[in-house]
Amino acid sequence: MANVASDLETVPRAWPTWLGDALVLLAVVTTALVARLPWFGFPIADYDEQLYSLIGQAMTQGALPFVDVWDRKPVGLFALFAAAHAVGGPEPEAYQALALMFTVAGGWLTAVLASPLVDRVTAAGAGMLFVLLMSVYGSASGQSEVFHVPLMLAMAVLVRDPTHPNAIRRALIAMLIGGLALQVKYTVAPQCAMFGLWALWGQYRQGASTARLIALAVGFLALGLLPTAMVALYYTLAGHWDAFLFANFLSFFDRAPSGAGRVHKDLLLGLVPLAVLASGGLYAAVRLTPPRDRSHYVFIALWFAACFATAFLPGTVYRYYFAALVPASVLLALPLLDRTAPARWGPLALVLTGAFVLAAPLSLPGELRKRSAEYERFAVTIAQSSKGSDACIFVFDGPSSLYRLAESCLPSRFVYPDHLNNTLERDALGVSQEGEVARILATRPPVIVTADTPLTPQNEQAKALVLETIAGDYRELSAIEIGARTIRAWERRR
Repeated sequence: MANVASDLETVPRAWPTWLGDALVLLAVVTTALVARLPWFGFPIADYDEQLYSLIGQAMTQGALPFVDVWDRKPVGLFALFAAAHAVGGPEPEAYQALALMFTVAGGWLTAVLASPLVDRVTAAGAGMLFVLLMSVYGSASGQSEVFHVPLMLAMAVLVRDPTHPNAIRRALIAMLIGGLALQVKYTVAPQCAMFGLWALWGQYRQGASTARLIALAVGFLALGLLPTAMVALYYTLAGHWDAFLFANFLSFFDRAPSGAGRVHKDLLLGLVPLAVLASGGLYAAVRLTPPRDRSHYVFIALWFAACFATAFLPGTVYRYYFAALVPASVLLALPLLDRTAPARWGPLALVLTGAFVLAAPLSLPGELRKRSAEYERFAVTIAQSSKGSDACIFVFDGPSSLYRLAESCLPSRFVYPDHLNNTLERDALGVSQEGEVARILATRPPVIVTADTPLTPQNEQAKALVLETIAGDYRELSAIEIGARTIRAWERRR
């Protein structure tokens, strides 16, 4: 913490440096509480985090990811949710509190990285902007980006200054942090590579020999791969190497790409706010306010390119992936936002206000409480209908958090509805979608959950099996509007 605090710019003030730093942290914490607390307890903020929570809770009861419950995310992400639930209980507040702490850390580190380019007040604004834009880009609750983006910021703080007296030690620590981030989401790899190359370039500029550079590169790579290697070793010793290999690496290539491709109109519209920030900052840096530390600004620009690679690495790109671009976009924008520049407070105030406006509709407390209460009543109805049954309910399409709220067992290791109904996943599970759906239906689930409007291209054969079973043996129990979709619960006729 001392090293991090020393990175903040020291400017003449009537109060001690530590107090200025505390005020920056207070601004970040306050913004995080305003932006994120309304989401606390809301169980359907996002589909993905419901799965991570479900797997994390299963881990606290002895389940093994990829074997007993399946997804292709690294085990480190599930371990974070498992730790949160082990400490905070089964409710979503457990992982949302952990996400809040990561967000505050990310906002603080953004301010640290801003300090070589702007004064402390603008740096605080950058930290606040990070918090708000993370919410705007889908990380207001517990999406995976809220955990790996702050880890990337920590790496950036450690490697940004290759002339630091402890540059090598800091770079080694950074590579280990990068290895941990890989166990949250593998797509951070381009950023890890960029940070490693920057650290090596710094050593080269200081006259390091070729042999030393090779040794450092090997050390960086080894530390970066160490967490994943340890997980792989555990699965190997447990006799589940094949399950680990398939879920973590092979299934990624078996998943069919979206018909819309990596780039399409709707996706690019979501990129506009970050693109305006970054391009406006670059323009200001060239034409209006040259960066105080040119080398640091070049470092941020290279990081932005690596973040872009992270966002567009998967075959199918979703808007929330752009959260990976948030910190580098904010930092690139600093020459435009600098309150000591000719425009003074105007750009910073305008951008912060715009970010609040974009984030506010997503977190209206009254609306979220109303939707949460409706959803819980829906889950209670399912729980009452399925009570006493030996079989599990089956969420074919809908929120996976229903399994917990309805106090149901899990009917399959593929508990994420998208894995069994999305035709893009047809050859990427290691089992037949239709076969697994048929097996679940044969257990005579007391309740089946479907959606009127699918989120993804559907496996029509699997869907037909479900609809045929519902038509013959089930009747409608309850329905609820979630977003633009109607989710229906069907109970088995007695």
